[in-house]
Amino acid sequence: MNNVAERPLNGDVEDDDEDDGGGLEAWERTYAEDRSWEALQEDESGLLRPIDTTAIYHAQYRRRLRTLAATAATARIQKGLIRYLYIVVDLSKAASERDFRPSRMAVMGKQVEAFIREFFDQNPLSHVGLVTIKDGIAHCITELGGSPESHIKALMGKLECSGDASLQNALELVLGYLNQIPSYGHREVLILYSALSTCDPGDLMETIPEMQKE
Repeated sequence: MNNVAERPLNGDVEDDDEDDGGGLEAWERTYAEDRSWEALQEDESGLLRPIDTTAIYHAQYRRRLRTLAATAATARIQKGLIRYLYIVVDLSKAASERDFRPSRMAVMGKQVEAFIREFFDQNPLSHVGLVTIKDGIAHCITELGGSPESHIKALMGKLECSGDASLQNALELVLGYLNQIPSYGHREVLILYSALSTCDPGDLMETIPEMQKE
């Protein structure tokens, strides 16, 4: 009698199985967990075929790349896509030295020409201006512009050395031009200096901090 009382009824066992499966049979639970029908789509002929997830993945990947590229382009514009560069060339008597063949002046002229061409290749929207130093005076031979040929032609026509160099006069002249540049532009100065000293009307160490502020 005790053995019969302790043995669970068949009906109780079936109820427990149904509770564990959420009311689904064993074969139904297998398909419910797999959900394989969600990976199917109907083609033009009405047949069910597996969804090509590779094409969807590549489309999403391309969209992410386009978004990243647009964000990067916006960031570059905000940081100063348009550059405004003044090149200062020392044409004082020190540039006539021949420690570089045929002379410092000739070497600088060729290097400036190559630099201007490469600069505009990499920065087509930017602008360049040329300033020379000789006889203690800074001369602006070309205003800011986007034509490399005009800058190179103007420089080659001014390759004559004389007098002393004044770095302060050149910086103050360039500073006056760069102050007129809009805030979205990136302002720069490149100096090619031959002399070992500078003949200035004032204190050069006061002019440099002013350039750094701008």
